[in-house]
Amino acid sequence: MENVKIVGCGYARASSKIENEALKKAVDTSDEWIQTRTGIVSRYISETENTSDLAIRAAQKAIQNAQINTSQISMIIVATCTPDNVTPSVACIVQEALGLNDKPVMAFDINAACSGFLFALQCAASMLQKGYALVIGAETLSKILDWSDRNTCVLFGDGAGAVLIQRAQDGSTMDFYARSKGDKEHALYCAGRSLQPDLENVAQDKPYLSMNGREVFRFAIQAMPDAIYGVLQGQPVEEMDLMIPHQANIRILEYVSKKMKFPMEKMFVNLDQFGNTSAASVPIALAQAWEEHKIKENMDLVLVGFGAGFTWAACKIHIEGGKHQ
Repeated sequence: MENVKIVGCGYARASSKIENEALKKAVDTSDEWIQTRTGIVSRYISETENTSDLAIRAAQKAIQNAQINTSQISMIIVATCTPDNVTPSVACIVQEALGLNDKPVMAFDINAACSGFLFALQCAASMLQKGYALVIGAETLSKILDWSDRNTCVLFGDGAGAVLIQRAQDGSTMDFYARSKGDKEHALYCAGRSLQPDLENVAQDKPYLSMNGREVFRFAIQAMPDAIYGVLQGQPVEEMDLMIPHQANIRILEYVSKKMKFPMEKMFVNLDQFGNTSAASVPIALAQAWEEHKIKENMDLVLVGFGAGFTWAACKIHIEGGKHQ
């Protein structure tokens, strides 16, 4: 258990809203086919923005909402699997954009795919000593999609979500649970560059995201309950006031809701608007719930995600005395 609290949230959409009908031009699909199988109606796709651009915008909104002095930020962690560059990190680009290059800031990226934000939040909560930690999930998945593959291109979108946390003395807490295991069958996979025996870096022929939807579904419906029960440590799930899950597929969320006897009405869903934004999914939903005043005083909520790796994680947040404004 970590005595930390959220003091501000923000999110950023990519520039272009793409509705299901528009995808008919690229692949054999329809609005009905996509909605019935995924729950997605639209997603946002970047035209000129990179991952860091979205991360910076989300960070600026979180800072504005928290009404803090930016110079008090001592840590920046960005969760992403679609960084601008191999190096430098997106976090360092955010640091520079916020004018923090001359401040004592630790900035780095992590990659745990769709679980990344929760992994990053746990890292920040455990390492934060003073000031504020800025935790961001940001993705431009559109740049690793094969737009002729309807199994993937209809699912994903671009965006970023950010939160600011600080040490708490008011009884607010966060508990964490995180696990991983190697995906030896490449059920959810995106190739990069590999070092060949002759010591030449060779780009893969198809550096696109590939997915075995059936296997990912089987994994997800086991991993999400495991993470939730793991973080609750015996506390009944019905005592949670709100659940903010990774927004991957409405069928997964409905299955987990039924399996755990947790009502969909208490599960925050924005999948229809954004699609699956990987590491940005949970923080975008969290920031939107915050904006819509669904997060209130003396509330217990659980964040949960799963993703490539495989990885899965959850965070139980107890909010003492309001939204920490």
